[in-house]
This record gives sequence, C-alpha cells and structure tokens, in this order.
Amino acid sequence: MTELTSAASTAPIYVYEKPVRLWHSLNALLIVVLSVTGYLIADPLASLKGEASEHFLMGYIRFVHFSAGYLIAIALLFRLYWAYAGNEHARQIFLPPLLKAHFWQGVFHEVLWYLFLVKEPRKYIGHNPLAILAMHFVFVWGVLFMIVTGFALYGEGAGQGSWQHTLFSSWVLPLFGSSQSLHSWHHLFMWLIICFVLVHIYVALREDKLSRQSMLSTIVTGWRTFKDVRPVDDESGA
Repeated sequence: MTELTSAASTAPIYVYEKPVRLWHSLNALLIVVLSVTGYLIADPLASLKGEASEHFLMGYIRFVHFSAGYLIAIALLFRLYWAYAGNEHARQIFLPPLLKAHFWQGVFHEVLWYLFLVKEPRKYIGHNPLAILAMHFVFVWGVLFMIVTGFALYGEGAGQGSWQHTLFSSWVLPLFGSSQSLHSWHHLFMWLIICFVLVHIYVALREDKLSRQSMLSTIVTGWRTFKDVRPVDDESGA
C-alpha cells in the first residue's frame, strides 16, 4: 500500500494488470446475471400459456444461473493464483495488513473523509485502507460464501454421488440445519453483495471527482493518475 502526499504532479502509475481488470469486468457482468436469475428463481415468473412441455423458461433461467455460478468460481480460483503471481496491488484485497497500526489509522481517516469530516483525502497508488477492508470481508468472503452455498444447493439437486454433493452438500446442509435455511442465507447474501456493489459504484464516482485521482479510468486502462501529488512509500507495506 503506497500513500501519496501533496507536492507536485506525478506521471501516471501502472497499478492494475490485465488479469485483475478482466476479473473485475467479468465479476461485474456475472453479479448482474446471478442477481437477476437468482431473484427470478426465488420468485418465479407467472405461468405461461399453453402446454408446459412447450416451455422451458425457468429451466433456461436456472441454466444461466448455474453457468454463471461455475464461471464466478473458476474466475475466483484464477484470481487467487494471480494474487500470488501478479504485482503487489493484485494481492491487496486478499491479504490486508490487519496487524499494522498505520493501516487502521488509514481506515479511520477514510471513514472521516467519506463522512465529509476532513477536507483533504489521502491518496494511494492502489486501494485505500478502507476499500481493502471492505473488499476483503464483504466482497471476497461474500463471494466465497455464495460459491460454497450455491454448490451445496446444486449438489442437493444433483443427488448423492455427485461431486457437488460430496464436496459441499454433505457438510454445508447439516451446518445450516435445512435446505430452506440454506436458501434463505444464500438469498440474503445476494442482497449484501448488491448493496456492496451500489456503495462501490458511488465511492468510485465520488473519489474520481473529489480526491483528484483517477478511479473509473484506472480500472479500464490500469493506469492511476494524480493531480498535485508525488509518491512516497508508507510504513505499512502490503
């Protein structure tokens, strides 16, 4: 985590590598698909006219949902690999420096900044401390929870003997007590991730305008640009 202080203009800095940007874009698409199809699975559409054998609408919706679930799981596995193979910014949201006092000081300052209680933001080449904290505990663990519970629910339908049932349903279902309880938690976490995405978009737009550093263009091009700042390494590392 590299902090910047006001002093002089600096050249653009390459932050997010292509695999990270691709993962971000793919997640954005898959979360929309999973949320829409998941909502329709929980609250199915009204019956269509004609013979049931002539329609397979909910079947297609479930197929899209399951396919997107597989893709987001595969993408997370690849992203975990890139957290090891990529640059320091690729691993920030997976390995937050929770034991470093400077990190928590940064979190507290960002909270004050977002509440409009301080006038000047701190600038970071990668994610700021509060963003790292939120992405780690809400997004990374939230998506992992959705993947595990999703495969457990899928394994219930696939039946005993399937790898989904063996690896997930066999222990996740007893942990939650019942299939209905697991469905409810899976649905609840969907709304948690949706709320996180909405806040994430708001914060990105806000920072792009108020903090005098690029946000939206950075996740597209990988390059961070600043106004009236120069880079200095802080003591927190990571």
